[in-house]
Amino acid sequence: MKKKLLKAVVVGTLVVVSLVGCKKADKNDTQTSTEVKTEVETEDTSVAGEPSEKEKASTTKEDSEKKVITIAASSTPHAEILEQAKTILAEEGWDLQITEFSDYVQPNLVVESGDIDANYFQHIPYLDSFNAEQGTHLVNAGGIHYEPFGIYPGTKNDLSEIAKGDVIAVPNDTTNEARALLLLQDNNIITLKDGIGLEATVNDIVDNPYGVKIQELEAAQVSRVVPEVAFVVLNGNYALEAGFSVGKDAVAYESSESEAAKTYVNVIAVKEGNENNEGIKKLVEVLKSDEIKKFIKDTYDGAVVPFEN
Repeated sequence: MKKKLLKAVVVGTLVVVSLVGCKKADKNDTQTSTEVKTEVETEDTSVAGEPSEKEKASTTKEDSEKKVITIAASSTPHAEILEQAKTILAEEGWDLQITEFSDYVQPNLVVESGDIDANYFQHIPYLDSFNAEQGTHLVNAGGIHYEPFGIYPGTKNDLSEIAKGDVIAVPNDTTNEARALLLLQDNNIITLKDGIGLEATVNDIVDNPYGVKIQELEAAQVSRVVPEVAFVVLNGNYALEAGFSVGKDAVAYESSESEAAKTYVNVIAVKEGNENNEGIKKLVEVLKSDEIKKFIKDTYDGAVVPFEN
């Protein structure tokens, strides 16, 4: 009797366990089914042609993982060239962040302070002069292009029209003023002291047969007095900003073979010690690439010329 009772209890227990087990299995099956259904339902809820949430998250992660290069630049042509480089650099995992400036002082100061990694707006003589005058420690990390200096019309359209008392506006910073005066000398408008070269100022004019007046202005201001003076002498970038074409509008300009053109190559400048940083080397490499050279040649009508070295 006891054996029969024990057997009945065991059987009953097994039945209960079996039923509980089945119930749990059913519950798990329902959860799994629901999870699969939810996953299928949320797999692609994006609008056709737009990135899915998953793709957006992936893109955001990729952007955050890009290495950053910060650079200061004048707007034309430097920032425009950098925008082309930005696309190429992005494909190689770099985020080029460009800050535009309208003067020739702040771009150097922000690199000296370390606020920005590099700048692109100046040639080597100006860089050297700035270091000497300001006590900064900036160096050339790579030459990219040069901009032929030109004489452009103001109230007169030809140098043969120059008359006594005419005003010619030139940049007033040390190296650019010398370059402007040398170009005026090359076109027989003035004569400078022998051998003065890149140190020339208006005080070094020894002959002025036309009696012209040289108006010295901050470089960015020269193009703004075009309606008021006979001629202006402009850097390539400011000529572009003023809507001038070297090939079509300049009444005279530096030859691409001239020593001045080679001397005044525009460079990527960095604080001393940073010239071999990975990001700076990559930036210079891209700016000297065939793609960027082609962009420069196709875009600037001779006002900007890739530097070959």
